[in-house]
Amino acid sequence: MAAKRGTKTSMKNMEKELLCPVCQEMYKQPLVLPCTHNVCQACAREVLGQQGYIGHGGDPSSEPTSPASTPSTRSPRLSRRTLPKPDRLDRLLKSGFGTYPGRKRGALHPQTILFPCPACQGDVELGERGLSGLFRNLTLERVVERYRQSVSVGGAILCQLCKPPPLEATKGCTECRATFCNECFKLFHPWGTQKAQHEPTLPTLSFRPKGLMCPDHKEEVTHYCKTCQRLVCQLCRVRRTHSGHKITPVLSAYQALKDKLTKSLAYILGNQDTVQTQICELEETIRHTEVSGQQAKEEVSQLVRGLGAVLEEKRASLLQAIEECQQERLSRLSAQIHEHQSLLDGSGLVGYAQEVLKETDQPCFVQAAKQLHNRIARATEALQTFRPAASSSFRHCQLDVGREMKLLTELSFLRVPEAPVIDTQRTFAYDQIFLCWRLPPHSPPAWHYTVEFRRTDVPAQPGPTRWQRREEVRGTSALLENPDTGSVYVLRVRGCNKAGYGEYSEDVHLHTPPAPVLHFFLDGRWGASRERLAISKDQRAVRSIPGLPLLLAAERLLTGCHLSVDVVLGDVAVTQGRSYWACAVDPASYLVKVGVGLESKLQESFQGAPDVISPRYDPDSGHDSGAEDAAVEALPPFAFLTIGMGKILLGSGASSNAGLTGRDGPAASCTVPLPPRLGICLDYERGRVSFLDAVSFRGLLECPLDCSGPVCPAFCFIGGGAVQLQEPVGTKPERKVTIGGFAKLD
Repeated sequence: MAAKRGTKTSMKNMEKELLCPVCQEMYKQPLVLPCTHNVCQACAREVLGQQGYIGHGGDPSSEPTSPASTPSTRSPRLSRRTLPKPDRLDRLLKSGFGTYPGRKRGALHPQTILFPCPACQGDVELGERGLSGLFRNLTLERVVERYRQSVSVGGAILCQLCKPPPLEATKGCTECRATFCNECFKLFHPWGTQKAQHEPTLPTLSFRPKGLMCPDHKEEVTHYCKTCQRLVCQLCRVRRTHSGHKITPVLSAYQALKDKLTKSLAYILGNQDTVQTQICELEETIRHTEVSGQQAKEEVSQLVRGLGAVLEEKRASLLQAIEECQQERLSRLSAQIHEHQSLLDGSGLVGYAQEVLKETDQPCFVQAAKQLHNRIARATEALQTFRPAASSSFRHCQLDVGREMKLLTELSFLRVPEAPVIDTQRTFAYDQIFLCWRLPPHSPPAWHYTVEFRRTDVPAQPGPTRWQRREEVRGTSALLENPDTGSVYVLRVRGCNKAGYGEYSEDVHLHTPPAPVLHFFLDGRWGASRERLAISKDQRAVRSIPGLPLLLAAERLLTGCHLSVDVVLGDVAVTQGRSYWACAVDPASYLVKVGVGLESKLQESFQGAPDVISPRYDPDSGHDSGAEDAAVEALPPFAFLTIGMGKILLGSGASSNAGLTGRDGPAASCTVPLPPRLGICLDYERGRVSFLDAVSFRGLLECPLDCSGPVCPAFCFIGGGAVQLQEPVGTKPERKVTIGGFAKLD
């Protein structure tokens, strides 16, 4: 059975070898060309007739008798056969080759018939007899005949035990896994034997066992492994291969899969209207595709015709320029020829001079010869220094069309822009959302972009996802104004040019600040030493320069460390609501404290602060640490986050900072890496301060704060360090995109 199935498959795969290269149909009366390729006799006649050969397509003289060559087989084909299409024959016939039909046999050189072989794409000589001198490929005819027979009986199931030729099977046996005719079934299932108990079935080529067997242990499968997603038997279940896997009985897996399939099928059957609507939409898309394709063809044809018109106009202007140059040169050369002809003996100027020389009246001669002598002198000089009045070369009129030919060769369809790549290093959310992107290196240019965004933390509504978008955004960046605080936005971009819209970029998710952004500048009037603190001109950055006091403190390190503390405050105080701001701390800073505090306490503590302070004094608490023990229940007036050497110190063991640790701080000290930007969120009504990672908005620390009065940002420096306030996004010159003006996209 397997051998016959393999033979049938090989016969099926051999079909391409039995096709004529001209008509692409099964060979009929194939002829062997001198190049050993084959072609149908009728196809060969048509090709020769197309070339103009008449009377050279007769039947081969060596035609033997075969079933495939009988008149009953050949006549219907020739009567029904239509002439091939001219374009197909033109592809077969090579230009520049061929013969000279119509020559007489009595000519000096006998006519040689050339046949363009479609297989080897070359001309082969057939001799004077043409097709009559070729042999029929009878072997190929027999192979084609056997192939046709195998295809015609392919639907019948034959007995596998009969001697050739096999009879058609009438029964099948699942136990024997074979098909039988009536006689073979009785012969192989005799009475009184165990095979007689086999139940006959309908004939088939595939037999299924009574139960599904495990390929490893030849046992019936009884369970299903969810981890491996395969059926297992009892032995597989207890083996180490499936140890710890989720294994359920086959009945449970069957019922679960059946329920899922039933629900899916019920959904499809219950949405037949949707399926029909989508089919209609696809059909409409096909119609639009046909119309759009035709329009595209017309546009391309019009553009190419326009290019041809421009080239024709340019050709006319260039030829006109050459014609004018040619006429001007011919005119100058003709004048020069005329002047030289006048120098010939007895004609023109020479003849006139000869006549003047005959004059004997001296005064008259002088009067006439003066002008004549000048002309003769010029003619003599021209004769001695002869040179054509114009060049015969037109090299200056040559065209360099290499660049234009390259452009025309590279002329292709305009492609839509590729999906933009969002620059996550420059894209962030602060008071506004700043979105920046770029196109891939080899992407076609984009005329403008479409920016789309939506909030992901709002309840999902039925129907398609609704996006807000802005059309025709110029440049590669955009500002989204007035975003909702404490939200997560997902944004995407796509480009557009004359070819249409490109693919969307990958979605990028941005967290907006948890509170409105507080805009302020640095005020160095309180606690700041001009010798050690340098504030930028825009009052958004400050750098601490370590000086002599720090060096002296390092010498007294073993006897007692007395360091100076420099403080910079913000010029804005908060008295209500929630506020948020962010800053970046130089990772190389020695010790920096970032936080907030009561304005009155900060001014009282740091106004005119001495360089040498008590070792027990802590600027974070606002008073001596001994007084802290007496007022444990009072809320701290300061809340600072300590940063040093690229680390953030968290925990009460790091310092006696009541504002940093407080009652809600961690019990044990630890350090975490310093993020690129730090965020501070102040809730004035609740009296709470939160320190966040301004990039991911991950919470670092939350602590209480005394908000009985105005509260302002504060920055403390011990040693060298630098802090940069994050600038509002609105100060950037990029294009602004107002969220409220966006249309909703279904």
